[in-house]
Order: sequence, then structure tokens, then C-alpha cells
Amino acid sequence: MKTHKDLNVWKESILLVTLIYEKTKSFPKDELFGLTSQIRRSAISIPSNISEGAARESNKEFIRFLFIAQGSVSELDTQLLIANNLDFLTNTDYAQIDERIISIRKMLAGLIKFRKGRTNEK
Repeated sequence: MKTHKDLNVWKESILLVTLIYEKTKSFPKDELFGLTSQIRRSAISIPSNISEGAARESNKEFIRFLFIAQGSVSELDTQLLIANNLDFLTNTDYAQIDERIISIRKMLAGLIKFRKGRTNEK
């Protein structure tokens, strides 16, 4: 039986969380409970919602949680742009993270489309 751990989008989002933690270590200490915390929570929310949705009984619920994960991706994207504008991230680090975000966003969209096509629950 397959689980959320078999989903490539979940695996990629776990790698994103790890990268986010590495890159936010150097953020200013006075941002620990501000932007740093927000960025980390948004990142963690992505694989968490994928796994929670995958554990639900219905396809419709799974899709709902995938949409929530998409929202977390957009939230993270916005927060990282702010961090980059404040020079908390190097342009190279920002580009590296942004590349992963774009990939995860596409994977989520593809999984949602696939799941919607599996049943009449749209």
C-alpha cells in the first residue's frame, strides 16, 4: 500500500523544508519570531498538508489538502521575496529556493489534475 512518502511532490517538499532551515539560520536574530518563523512554518505546511490529505478517506478531501499545500507554497513564495528584498538571502540562494518552489507548484497542480480525473468528485 502506497503512502504520502511515495509521492514525489512530498519528497521534494521535504527537501525544500530542509533547504529553508539551512538558509534561514543566517537570518537576523531579531527576525527569529518574525519572518524566520513564518517562512519555516509555511515550508513545513506543504509536506504536512500533502501527507494529511493522502491519509484521508476520500479523494475529495485529498484534493482539498493539496489546495491548502498550494496556498502554503504561495505564502512561502511571498515571504521569501520579502526576505530577499531585505537582503536576508543572497540572490543565488533565493534563485535556488525559487526553482524548487516552481517545481513543487507544478507537481501539486499535476497531482490535483490527476486526482480530479480519477473520480467524479471534482
